Amino acid sequence: MKIILSRPRCFTYLSPLTLLPSPAFSPMRHLRRKLTLRAHDDQIVLVKRKQERVEHVWMKAFLWALYLPDYPTLSVEVSVDDRYKPDVVSTDRQRGRPQFWGEAGHVGPDKIEDLLPRYPGTHFAVAKWNRSLNRTQDLVDPALRNASRSAPVDLIRFPPDSADRFIDEKGQISISADHLQRRRIPAESF
Repeated sequence: MKIILSRPRCFTYLSPLTLLPSPAFSPMRHLRRKLTLRAHDDQIVLVKRKQERVEHVWMKAFLWALYLPDYPTLSVEVSVDDRYKPDVVSTDRQRGRPQFWGEAGHVGPDKIEDLLPRYPGTHFAVAKWNRSLNRTQDLVDPALRNASRSAPVDLIRFPPDSADRFIDEKGQISISADHLQRRRIPAESF
């Protein structure tokens, strides 16, 4: 079942048989189980898992919208041939390797220390919800010390009001790097 958000009438997903009208779309008030969002003439359907934080879902959507112009094949929650699953990814269809890998929210140092050296030509983005970029850089610095990389690593901080700021009533995401605190660590600096 696909739920399209529209104004003045939005629907809250309860079960396949029951849809209840909600007063208006407000991203931070609640998140439907399924949510259709749009950016750059494309759309994505996100499903919030029971134990998943709403901020994690928003960050995946924002990473998708932010990098979609540079990586038109960007997908969310798609497995690659790796023991780790990226939150957002674009793969090179010829080589089958990730061109872009986005991590949203909690990511452990072991994962970062494994991925950054193993995928030196992959553009990485690590996004956190309302967290200092210095703390995020502390997470990736150990992995970069011994890495020989040819692609950048972006550190992104999404402010706490991101959903209200970047998603309109119709589910359209409008976001750019100018709207965010972002620190790009270029490949030459490793």
